[in-house]
Amino acid sequence: MNVLNHLLELRRRLLHCLLVLLVLFLPLSYFANAIYHLLATPLLAVLPQGTHMIATAVSAPFLVPLKLTLLVVLLLALPYLLWQIWGFLAPALYRHEQRWLLPLLFGSNLLFYTGIAFAYYVVLPLIFRFMVGALPTGVSMATDIGSYLDFVLTMFFSFGAAFQLPLLIAVLCRTGVTSVTALKTKRPHFIVLAFIVGMLLSPPDVLSQTLLAVPLCLLFEAGLWLAYCWMPKASAITVAR
Repeated sequence: MNVLNHLLELRRRLLHCLLVLLVLFLPLSYFANAIYHLLATPLLAVLPQGTHMIATAVSAPFLVPLKLTLLVVLLLALPYLLWQIWGFLAPALYRHEQRWLLPLLFGSNLLFYTGIAFAYYVVLPLIFRFMVGALPTGVSMATDIGSYLDFVLTMFFSFGAAFQLPLLIAVLCRTGVTSVTALKTKRPHFIVLAFIVGMLLSPPDVLSQTLLAVPLCLLFEAGLWLAYCWMPKASAITVAR
């Protein structure tokens, strides 16, 4: 294929991606308010009776739910988008590169979803319960819907990125940047670092910090196991000894 054919192929795949996004967005936009209510459930569930969220901008009640819907569409379409990217790049890769890059691509996608689910079902309820409980007497909590969306999305993408740790460790070991043995010797340092991260990202109570730090430690161990299984057989035997 010459350069023109590559460009035509790229255009075809981009048009397919845009079409899928459009097909998903049009019906979901009708449920934009319901989708936002679902996202706000962790906060609404702990708000005192009689309090509610507010919209400080004139266009916020319309634009904020649509913005969220567009992001939901991107998340739903992500496997297909990655498949199109893979279809465009795969012919330029060697067979052994395709063999290990494809599982990494879609494994990363799965871990990203897992991180978002963990943030939604575990982290956000803890944070909002603490914030509501810490309200001074006579002060009511009225959160702007745009600010809430920005905060939640930051948490989602932060935890989605953090859950890439096992794949990152596996790739670093596979490429020779580090080794399973070297990382095992640094396990105590990582445990301390995990609790520091938990302290920074969670409310200041021991339970919340532990609930955040323990998954990071488990992800570190999962990364070591994945790296051990992915290493060449001779190297794996050496590490086992």
